[in-house]
Amino acid sequence: MSHAYPLGKTARDALKTAKAAARTRYEAEDLADGVAIAALETEWITPTAKDLPKLLEQVEINPGQGFVQHYEDGSGNPVLAVTYWKLAKAAKKPKPKPKPAPEAESDDHTDDLYFKSGRTKKSRRKPAVDPNQMDLFGAPKDE
Repeated sequence: MSHAYPLGKTARDALKTAKAAARTRYEAEDLADGVAIAALETEWITPTAKDLPKLLEQVEINPGQGFVQHYEDGSGNPVLAVTYWKLAKAAKKPKPKPKPAPEAESDDHTDDLYFKSGRTKKSRRKPAVDPNQMDLFGAPKDE
């Protein structure tokens, strides 16, 4: 049985208002309805003795499985480690910028004669070889 973690902005939020739980980040992103997933986070909660039964009840009715671990601090007080998919803050959508007006097309004065006249052809001359360069792959010279 694998763990399933609830979604929420805080650990208490994940305990109280979780509607679904996800095993992987991809499942969490699908369940988040467009809200980005910040990380899989673990928060430590030290509840009072009065709040502990209420929190444990919320754990039982939560759709997640195995996401809460029970510990004790040095004084013997209960401590809960709650692991959940932390929802990122919704980014404000930037205002759409108006599109610039298309520039008026300038009259093109070039014609086919310009391209046929040979001014655009590349030179077929090979660059001169530097006499100081070593020829590594040339034929051996007779000595």
